[in-house]
Amino acid sequence: MSQRARIVALVSALAVVVAAVVGYELAVRPSATTSTSASRSAAPAAPSQRPTADAENTPAGDSSILVVYFSRTEGVYGGDLTVGNTARIAQMIQERTGADSYEIVPLADYPSDYQETTEVAQEELDADARPEIRDPLPDVSGYDTVFVGAPIWWGEYPMVVRTFLDAVDLNGKTVIPFTTHEGSGLGNTQQQLEAQYPQATVLDGLAVRGSQAADAQPDVDAWLENLGL
Repeated sequence: MSQRARIVALVSALAVVVAAVVGYELAVRPSATTSTSASRSAAPAAPSQRPTADAENTPAGDSSILVVYFSRTEGVYGGDLTVGNTARIAQMIQERTGADSYEIVPLADYPSDYQETTEVAQEELDADARPEIRDPLPDVSGYDTVFVGAPIWWGEYPMVVRTFLDAVDLNGKTVIPFTTHEGSGLGNTQQQLEAQYPQATVLDGLAVRGSQAADAQPDVDAWLENLGL
Protein backbone atom coordinates (compact mmCIF):
# COMPACT_ATOMS: atom_id res chain seq x y z
CA MET A 1 0.00 0.00 0.00
CA SER A 2 1.24 3.44 -0.91
CA GLN A 3 1.98 6.05 1.71
CA ARG A 4 -0.97 8.17 0.50
CA ALA A 5 -3.37 5.26 0.87
CA ARG A 6 -2.11 4.62 4.41
CA ILE A 7 -2.77 8.25 5.42
CA VAL A 8 -6.29 8.12 4.04
CA ALA A 9 -7.02 4.91 5.93
CA LEU A 10 -5.67 6.36 9.17
CA VAL A 11 -7.79 9.50 8.83
CA SER A 12 -10.90 7.42 8.16
CA ALA A 13 -10.24 5.28 11.23
CA LEU A 14 -9.82 8.36 13.42
CA ALA A 15 -13.13 9.79 12.12
CA VAL A 16 -14.93 6.60 13.08
CA VAL A 17 -13.46 6.70 16.58
CA VAL A 18 -14.42 10.36 17.10
CA ALA A 19 -17.99 9.74 15.91
CA ALA A 20 -18.35 6.81 18.24
CA VAL A 21 -17.12 8.81 21.26
CA VAL A 22 -19.42 11.76 20.50
CA GLY A 23 -22.39 9.45 20.03
CA TYR A 24 -21.68 7.73 23.33
CA GLU A 25 -21.51 11.05 25.20
CA LEU A 26 -24.79 12.24 23.71
CA ALA A 27 -26.45 8.97 24.64
CA VAL A 28 -25.12 8.71 28.18
CA ARG A 29 -25.27 12.25 29.55
CA PRO A 30 -29.09 12.72 29.46
CA SER A 31 -29.50 9.40 31.18
CA ALA A 32 -27.07 10.38 33.92
CA THR A 33 -28.84 13.72 34.40
CA THR A 34 -32.20 11.99 34.65
CA SER A 35 -30.82 9.50 37.14
CA THR A 36 -29.41 12.26 39.35
CA SER A 37 -32.71 14.17 39.35
CA ALA A 38 -34.63 11.05 40.27
CA SER A 39 -32.21 10.34 43.04
CA ARG A 40 -32.66 13.85 44.45
CA SER A 41 -36.44 13.59 44.18
CA ALA A 42 -36.40 10.31 46.06
CA ALA A 43 -34.39 11.76 48.96
CA PRO A 44 -36.60 11.90 52.08
CA ALA A 45 -37.87 15.33 52.98
CA ALA A 46 -36.72 16.83 56.25
CA PRO A 47 -39.24 16.21 59.02
CA SER A 48 -41.55 19.13 59.68
CA GLN A 49 -40.87 21.02 62.92
CA ARG A 50 -44.36 21.28 64.41
CA PRO A 51 -44.58 22.72 67.91
CA THR A 52 -46.20 20.34 70.34
CA ALA A 53 -49.24 21.96 71.93
CA ASP A 54 -49.49 21.78 75.69
CA ALA A 55 -52.50 19.96 77.10
CA GLU A 56 -55.33 22.38 77.72
CA ASN A 57 -55.85 23.21 81.35
CA THR A 58 -59.31 23.10 82.80
CA PRO A 59 -60.53 26.69 83.29
CA ALA A 60 -60.59 27.69 86.93
CA GLY A 61 -63.61 29.94 86.53
CA ASP A 62 -63.97 33.69 86.94
CA SER A 63 -65.82 33.76 90.26
CA SER A 64 -64.29 34.77 93.57
CA ILE A 65 -66.81 32.55 95.39
CA LEU A 66 -66.61 28.77 95.79
CA VAL A 67 -69.37 26.47 97.03
CA VAL A 68 -68.03 23.23 98.50
CA TYR A 69 -70.53 20.58 99.49
CA PHE A 70 -71.07 16.94 100.40
CA SER A 71 -74.47 15.46 99.60
CA ARG A 72 -76.23 12.11 99.52
CA THR A 73 -79.02 10.58 97.45
CA GLU A 74 -78.99 7.15 99.17
CA GLY A 75 -79.01 6.26 102.83
CA VAL A 76 -80.94 9.47 103.53
CA TYR A 77 -83.49 9.94 106.28
CA GLY A 78 -86.93 9.66 104.68
CA GLY A 79 -85.78 7.63 101.66
CA ASP A 80 -83.65 7.90 98.53
CA LEU A 81 -83.58 11.10 96.49
CA THR A 82 -83.04 12.08 92.89
CA VAL A 83 -81.01 15.12 93.97
CA GLY A 84 -79.41 15.30 97.40
CA ASN A 85 -80.81 17.84 99.87
CA THR A 86 -77.49 19.60 100.39
CA ALA A 87 -76.84 19.56 96.64
CA ARG A 88 -80.11 21.44 96.13
CA ILE A 89 -79.06 24.19 98.54
CA ALA A 90 -75.60 24.35 96.98
CA GLN A 91 -77.17 24.82 93.55
CA MET A 92 -79.40 27.63 94.85
CA ILE A 93 -76.38 29.43 96.30
CA GLN A 94 -74.39 28.93 93.12
CA GLU A 95 -77.15 30.23 90.84
CA ARG A 96 -77.69 33.37 92.90
CA THR A 97 -74.02 34.24 93.45
CA GLY A 98 -72.47 32.95 90.22
CA ALA A 99 -70.09 30.86 92.31
CA ASP A 100 -67.95 27.94 91.24
CA SER A 101 -68.71 24.64 92.94
CA TYR A 102 -66.90 21.54 94.13
CA GLU A 103 -68.62 18.38 95.34
CA ILE A 104 -66.84 16.29 97.95
CA VAL A 105 -67.19 12.69 96.80
CA PRO A 106 -65.76 9.99 99.09
CA LEU A 107 -63.47 7.41 97.55
CA ALA A 108 -65.39 4.62 99.29
CA ASP A 109 -69.17 4.90 99.07
CA TYR A 110 -71.22 5.05 102.23
CA PRO A 111 -73.92 2.38 102.68
CA SER A 112 -77.16 2.81 100.77
CA ASP A 113 -79.16 2.01 103.91
CA TYR A 114 -79.89 4.89 106.28
CA GLN A 115 -79.32 2.99 109.54
CA GLU A 116 -76.07 1.53 108.28
CA THR A 117 -74.92 4.99 107.20
CA THR A 118 -75.53 6.36 110.70
CA GLU A 119 -73.48 3.52 112.17
CA VAL A 120 -70.56 4.13 109.82
CA ALA A 121 -70.76 7.86 110.56
CA GLN A 122 -70.60 7.14 114.29
CA GLU A 123 -67.61 4.85 113.84
CA GLU A 124 -65.77 7.49 111.80
CA LEU A 125 -66.54 10.15 114.39
CA ASP A 126 -65.33 7.97 117.28
CA ALA A 127 -62.12 7.16 115.39
CA ASP A 128 -61.62 10.80 114.30
CA ALA A 129 -61.27 9.29 110.83
CA ARG A 130 -60.41 11.15 107.65
CA PRO A 131 -62.01 9.22 104.76
CA GLU A 132 -60.30 9.71 101.41
CA ILE A 133 -61.81 12.01 98.81
CA ARG A 134 -62.11 10.59 95.29
CA ASP A 135 -61.31 13.65 93.20
CA PRO A 136 -58.41 16.13 93.23
CA LEU A 137 -59.08 19.04 95.56
CA PRO A 138 -59.72 22.49 94.10
CA ASP A 139 -57.15 25.26 94.30
CA VAL A 140 -58.84 27.59 96.78
CA SER A 141 -56.16 30.29 96.65
CA GLY A 142 -58.08 32.42 94.14
CA TYR A 143 -61.33 32.55 96.11
CA ASP A 144 -62.32 35.22 98.63
CA THR A 145 -65.47 33.50 99.90
CA VAL A 146 -65.98 29.78 100.46
CA PHE A 147 -69.27 28.14 101.43
CA VAL A 148 -68.97 24.71 103.07
CA GLY A 149 -72.14 22.61 103.11
CA ALA A 150 -73.14 19.13 104.22
CA PRO A 151 -75.81 17.16 106.05
CA ILE A 152 -75.36 17.14 109.82
CA TRP A 153 -74.14 13.76 111.10
CA TRP A 154 -74.05 13.32 114.85
CA GLY A 155 -74.09 17.06 115.45
CA GLU A 156 -71.30 18.07 113.05
CA TYR A 157 -69.84 17.87 109.58
CA PRO A 158 -69.38 14.33 108.22
CA MET A 159 -65.76 13.24 108.64
CA VAL A 160 -65.16 13.26 104.88
CA VAL A 161 -65.80 17.01 105.01
CA ARG A 162 -63.21 17.23 107.78
CA THR A 163 -60.81 15.58 105.34
CA PHE A 164 -61.39 18.49 102.99
CA LEU A 165 -61.05 21.10 105.72
CA ASP A 166 -57.75 19.62 106.89
CA ALA A 167 -56.36 19.67 103.34
CA VAL A 168 -57.05 23.30 102.39
CA ASP A 169 -56.19 26.62 103.97
CA LEU A 170 -59.14 28.98 104.27
CA ASN A 171 -57.45 31.47 106.60
CA GLY A 172 -57.85 35.03 105.39
CA LYS A 173 -61.07 34.17 103.54
CA THR A 174 -64.76 34.56 104.32
CA VAL A 175 -66.09 31.12 105.21
CA ILE A 176 -69.80 30.33 105.48
CA PRO A 177 -71.40 27.06 106.61
CA PHE A 178 -74.70 25.68 105.38
CA THR A 179 -76.35 22.42 106.37
CA THR A 180 -79.33 20.16 105.87
CA HIS A 181 -80.69 18.32 108.87
CA GLU A 182 -83.72 16.84 110.59
CA GLY A 183 -83.43 18.67 113.89
CA SER A 184 -79.74 19.41 114.48
CA GLY A 185 -79.60 22.79 112.76
CA LEU A 186 -76.03 23.89 112.05
CA GLY A 187 -74.65 21.53 114.70
CA ASN A 188 -71.15 22.66 115.64
CA THR A 189 -70.13 23.55 112.08
CA GLN A 190 -69.73 27.25 112.79
CA GLN A 191 -67.53 26.56 115.82
CA GLN A 192 -65.55 23.99 113.84
CA LEU A 193 -64.73 26.49 111.12
CA GLU A 194 -63.81 29.20 113.61
CA ALA A 195 -61.47 26.84 115.46
CA GLN A 196 -59.86 25.45 112.33
CA TYR A 197 -59.36 28.79 110.59
CA PRO A 198 -58.72 31.42 113.28
CA GLN A 199 -57.72 34.01 110.67
CA ALA A 200 -60.86 33.52 108.57
CA THR A 201 -64.07 35.50 108.86
CA VAL A 202 -66.80 32.96 109.58
CA LEU A 203 -70.28 34.33 108.85
CA ASP A 204 -73.64 33.08 110.07
CA GLY A 205 -74.67 29.91 108.30
CA LEU A 206 -77.95 28.56 107.03
CA ALA A 207 -79.60 25.35 108.25
CA VAL A 208 -82.43 23.84 106.19
CA ARG A 209 -84.48 20.79 107.09
CA GLY A 210 -83.82 18.12 104.51
CA SER A 211 -87.52 17.56 103.93
CA GLN A 212 -87.88 21.25 103.03
CA ALA A 213 -84.77 21.63 100.85
CA ALA A 214 -86.64 21.58 97.54
CA ASP A 215 -88.67 24.64 98.56
CA ALA A 216 -85.89 26.56 100.31
CA GLN A 217 -85.11 29.12 97.60
CA PRO A 218 -86.81 32.06 99.43
CA ASP A 219 -84.87 31.24 102.61
CA VAL A 220 -81.61 30.96 100.69
CA ASP A 221 -82.23 34.26 98.91
CA ALA A 222 -83.06 36.09 102.15
CA TRP A 223 -79.98 34.64 103.88
CA LEU A 224 -77.64 35.61 101.07
CA GLU A 225 -79.12 39.09 100.86
CA ASN A 226 -78.57 39.52 104.58
CA LEU A 227 -74.94 38.49 104.07
CA GLY A 228 -74.58 41.05 101.28
CA LEU A 229 -74.14 38.41 98.57
